[in-house]
Amino acid sequence: MSISTAEKTTTKRYNILALVFITVVINYMDRSNISVAAAAITEELALTKVQMGLIFSAFAWTYSSLQIPGGIIVDYVKPRILYPIMLILWSVSTLVQGFVSSLSALIGCRMAIGLFEAPSYPCNNKIVTSWFPEKERASAIAVYTSGQFIGLAFLTPALIMIQNMMGWRGLFIVSGIIGIVWAIIWYGFYRDPENHNSVSEDEINHIEEGGGLINHITIEKEERKFDWKDLQKAISYRKLWGVYLGQFCLGSLFIFFLTWFPTYLVEYRGLDFIKSGFLASLPFLAAFVGVLLSGFSSDALVRKGYSNEFARKAPVLVGMLLSLSIIGANYTDNTSLIIFFLSLAFFGNGLASITWVFVSLLAPKRMIGLVGGVFNFVGGLSAAITPVVIGYLAEDGDFKPALFYIGALAFLGFCSYLFLVGKVERIEIND
Repeated sequence: MSISTAEKTTTKRYNILALVFITVVINYMDRSNISVAAAAITEELALTKVQMGLIFSAFAWTYSSLQIPGGIIVDYVKPRILYPIMLILWSVSTLVQGFVSSLSALIGCRMAIGLFEAPSYPCNNKIVTSWFPEKERASAIAVYTSGQFIGLAFLTPALIMIQNMMGWRGLFIVSGIIGIVWAIIWYGFYRDPENHNSVSEDEINHIEEGGGLINHITIEKEERKFDWKDLQKAISYRKLWGVYLGQFCLGSLFIFFLTWFPTYLVEYRGLDFIKSGFLASLPFLAAFVGVLLSGFSSDALVRKGYSNEFARKAPVLVGMLLSLSIIGANYTDNTSLIIFFLSLAFFGNGLASITWVFVSLLAPKRMIGLVGGVFNFVGGLSAAITPVVIGYLAEDGDFKPALFYIGALAFLGFCSYLFLVGKVERIEIND
């Protein structure tokens, strides 16, 4: 282990967290730019809502189906190597969207982005699990998860301006170039804890003594090979199915904002595109506040001695209930109230978005990546299913049934965490 013996205690884990945060922002930029371009693409290519729903969901066909293989890869390939490869491949796929002109080609590009992004969130979780002690982990997860909200909040108006200046094709080209540049930066700056030359011994001890899995990940990777029985174990525990199902429900509200939300404001609520860009930012800002509040308050409760059942579950349960407020938008035509209900619902979604902490706390130590893959696979199914369901429900231009659908799933997620997860403790398995 090449660790500096510097006398001063370092905080290099926060630098690593910043790298992950920016990567998440870029990740979601490449997922969401299709929603900004949707109206222009629909007009130029004469697409129906159902066809646009297929384009929206195509990303998730490969993303969700490859979560388990992606999680396995994460357990065996170092993040410094894996992430730049992923970034370059999904960014090239994003860039290529700017040159295609058919439904099938757009679907193919979206599938390619899903393919190459598949290991990203299991990789994020592995990085945080190895760099942060348990008492800081919910906060760390909240910070990098907030990248998907704050990035979209500020990027949505920026992406709209890029499209206004360069067209929807230019939007995809610029997005792709940003990701390629960031891949080079990541490779230059990221290191695992055991290979980071400027991290102090005190910081390493702080991480390890607090439950951060530093040496364990490397040792297990060298001593074990993947066994298909591990997958059987990853899907055989009720408490894990509680978080798997909950992630599907959580993802359904999120994917509505990631795909159909601008269309909902422009076509169903009659707002002009520029104005909708700034209004569309408000729910993402609310979600950003929610996820940070959730992460830091959850860790604070743990430090004060509250059980994991309360400290980790309470924000998720409250968030799921608040997400039901999306249904309120069906009962008003006032733009301010519509944005209020949608922002409150997305605040709740953010509040519930520390769910990756359950993977860190529940998964067997040598199966962090695999359990994360199953978790994100089930969650990713929401991105494959929900955009198409909404496309059919809103085919006649009425989004009310779609919002009822989202609200029902939020309640199902609440029940899943309340009744299925049980005691929050790591699952121990005998080999």
